[in-house]
Parts: sequence; structure tokens; C-alpha cells
Amino acid sequence: MSDSSPSASSFDTTTQRTGKLPMSEMRAKWGWFLALGLLLVVLGTIALYNTFIATVASVFTIGFLLLIGGVAQIAHAFGVKSWSGFFWWLLAGIIYALGGLYAIFDPIPAALILTLLLASVLIVGGVLRIIVALRERPRRFWGWVLAAGSVSLLAGLVIAIGWPISGLWVLGLFLAIDLIFQGWALVAVALGLRRGDSADATTRA
Repeated sequence: MSDSSPSASSFDTTTQRTGKLPMSEMRAKWGWFLALGLLLVVLGTIALYNTFIATVASVFTIGFLLLIGGVAQIAHAFGVKSWSGFFWWLLAGIIYALGGLYAIFDPIPAALILTLLLASVLIVGGVLRIIVALRERPRRFWGWVLAAGSVSLLAGLVIAIGWPISGLWVLGLFLAIDLIFQGWALVAVALGLRRGDSADATTRA
């Protein structure tokens, strides 16, 4: 017997229209958000105290992602081999796969290379932000852009000056900080959902 109740229809319509769970469903799962957030905070704290292991773990993750992406592109190349772009798809897939294998089987040199690339991106990005800020100087927000660019530039210079030693801990530090921030964000979401649930219960009473 099909469930044609208004609540079920409303749930299905809302989910199909927005692609998101209704707020009531999210509030019912606030405990899962809290548990996941605390787990990420714990993992981030562990990574913060052993940035070398966290760096190696980061490189392994990047390596596996590159390998999977490379295999997928190679398979795609053979799937469209009648197209003129077959060679480029195949070449890109092989480069991705080789890069992934290199990162997996030789993570320390890969970490050094990735750290140098990260420093370069931070320096270039910081310089570009500073230029944009100076050009937008009369505007109210230019100081924030200048501050963000200065921080990026300083971080990139510190990493570059400390290279190659910085390559042994920078990626792990970034991973640890990311895990901790994501964890606390989920904890905040969980507590917000919990407070909303409690407020609804009080209102119904």
C-alpha cells in the first residue's frame, strides 16, 4: 500500500526540488554531525602533533586520486578513440597515472615537489592580490584584499625559504588545520541543529 500522506509527499517534493534534506531530517541526525565533527578534530589534532606522517598521508591521498583520474582518462581516451582528441586524452591520462604512481611509491620527493608548487602558488597569488588591492585602493574593501595578499605572500616566502625541510611538514600542517576547522564547523552545525530541535520542542509544548 503506497504512502500518500501529506508529510511523505512534502518530503519527496522538497527533496526532489532542492536536492537537500528537509531541516527536520537534518535535525534528527544532529548526533551524526557532532560525532563526525569530533572525529575530524581528533584526527586533525593527531596530525598537528605529527606533521611528517600527515604529510606522507596527504601525498598518498593525492597519489591515489591522480592514479584514479589517470586510469579514468585513459579509459575515456579508448572510449572515444575515433575522435581527434584521442592522443591528448591518452597522454593526459598517462601523465596523471605516472604522477600518481610516483607519489605513492616515492612520497618524500613528491612531497618536496608539491610543497615547492604550493609555495609558488601562494607567492604568485599573494602578489596578484596585492596588485589588485593597490588598484582598488579608494574602495572600502581594499585593505582586506591587501591583508589577504600579504599573508599569502608571506606564507609562500616562508615555505620557499625553508625548502626542502619545509616539504616534510607543510602539507601535513595544512591537512591538520583543514581537519580541525572542518571538525569544529561540523560541531557548530550539530549544536545549532540541536538548539533548533530543542526550540521546536519548547514551542510545541
